[in-house]
Amino acid sequence: MKKLAYLLFLIFSFYKTEAQTYFPPISGNTWDTVAPASLGWCLDSINSVYNYLGQKNTKAFIVLKDGKIALEKYYGTFTKDSVWYWASAGKTLIAFSTGIAQEQGYLKISDTTSKYLGNGWTSLSPTQEKAITIRHQLTMTTGLDDGVSNSDCTDPSCLQYKAAPGTRWAYHNAPFTLMHKVLDNASGNFNLFFNTKLRNKIGMGGIWLKGAGSDTFNIVYYSTPRGMARFGLLLLNKGIWNSDTLLHDTAYLRQMTTTSQSLNLSYGYLTWLNGKSSYMIPQSQLVFPSALVPNAPSDMFCALGKNDQKIYIIPSTNMVVIRMGNDAGFPALAVSAFDNELWGKLKYIFCTPTSSISTINNSNISVYPNPANDIININTSDNYTASLHNIAGQLIATYNITKGPNSFNTRQLQAGTYYITLCNEQENKTIRFVRE
Repeated sequence: MKKLAYLLFLIFSFYKTEAQTYFPPISGNTWDTVAPASLGWCLDSINSVYNYLGQKNTKAFIVLKDGKIALEKYYGTFTKDSVWYWASAGKTLIAFSTGIAQEQGYLKISDTTSKYLGNGWTSLSPTQEKAITIRHQLTMTTGLDDGVSNSDCTDPSCLQYKAAPGTRWAYHNAPFTLMHKVLDNASGNFNLFFNTKLRNKIGMGGIWLKGAGSDTFNIVYYSTPRGMARFGLLLLNKGIWNSDTLLHDTAYLRQMTTTSQSLNLSYGYLTWLNGKSSYMIPQSQLVFPSALVPNAPSDMFCALGKNDQKIYIIPSTNMVVIRMGNDAGFPALAVSAFDNELWGKLKYIFCTPTSSISTINNSNISVYPNPANDIININTSDNYTASLHNIAGQLIATYNITKGPNSFNTRQLQAGTYYITLCNEQENKTIRFVRE
């Protein structure tokens, strides 16, 4: 036990500074990696998650920490150079592109959609049609009827009145699809605009292609898994790629990644949000009184697509998680039960303070004294991998906790609040303590 305390004393003396975000080169396949062990992650859980993902028809899985690849796994014949579709995860690409277009004067999201599509793009009356704005398209609140026989159809006859714009949230693909045409008419050439203003600037690669049954415009994005991860990294870094700011309008980006209307609290601008008190799902008007993904960090926001195409962005831990593949067994548009099930397993890898925090003892773990001065004791009924973080989430040290009493020296810690996260295959517990 004395040996463990001395080892921790040495570890604590090398206090970690905040990591700088890494950006891979624009061209080529070079991408720095970081060892999960150096992050204090629970290594025993990694293969378990990999096996789970393989059973769920996954083709690619990547985790970025501070921009570096911490986990990367491909299945079957799929490789880092294979190309796959984003489905509705590509909606968030359009939201970001719209922000650039507004910033550069091509459009305003307060503009009526008819300004770019002309009159008669719906079957509505002229007055009803002119009430629909670009912002309504971004927030899924156009009021157009998503209950028509083909909700993907963008013909005027398919775009029928259901409610006044802004009064009804419905995940309706047709108004979103027309955002491509809005951007095309506003910029003069959507593909040229997208490639020069976004894709090429982050080395993302990829292409927009017509989806099955598409009758108007390019609606589905295809890229490599790392291309998808690049976009997630751009969002994580608030629209800045290395020293290149692609979107200066921080107010727009904040609006994109926070609640955009009062109907579905878990939806921004074509972007899903975690940590809200309720959410709605595609093809339903029910409001569920829960966070979107309870097992995930509350500050997470996401680009989600059919058949479980996922980009998860977690600012609090400076992480991006992506998943490409076929339906994971939870058929749904964009949001599915797979999100919460996956995060129920991922949290055992990361061993960071994302679970509920306890300041009191429980049946099998006790931390005392709390507040602590020179020594803190951890008494457990099981073995754990443990990590110590400060209040900002920075990792200070990692170590193994064995069954029974464990003591370590806290003299090298500055006064303040800290979190000890203990992980094993059965549970993930985060306990807060104060160093006086």
